[in-house]
Amino acid sequence: MKVSVLRVTLGAIGAVQLILGLVFLFIPAQFASIVHLAAVPGWVPWMFAMFSARAFGFAYGMFLAMRQPEAHRAWIVSMILVQAVDWIVTVYFLLQGAVTLPQVSTASFLPIIFIGVLVARFPHADSQTLATTS
Repeated sequence: MKVSVLRVTLGAIGAVQLILGLVFLFIPAQFASIVHLAAVPGWVPWMFAMFSARAFGFAYGMFLAMRQPEAHRAWIVSMILVQAVDWIVTVYFLLQGAVTLPQVSTASFLPIIFIGVLVARFPHADSQTLATTS
């Protein structure tokens, strides 16, 4: 497997998704406490646990794409969209004063970096890839 900026980025995104999945499944209240967020209603951990399943799914997709980016372009496109939504809602809640920059930490800039690399290095299908995926 050839190491490239795209593959490293996909692996980093996969790792972030895996970490988010673990945090939201096993320690959501502790995470909220660490970043000084208010306590949440009792039903919120249920939503976080459901989100964790999706984060694990995206981690899986990013690790697949890391191994063979040309064959998994759809996963990359979906992650570009996920990162765009992540960044937009982060900025929205920052501007509303619901969260602070220290609380959102990397969510304020990582999505922009990830989107930039994924768009700039987006794999284009070559004839061999198209022949093996058809």
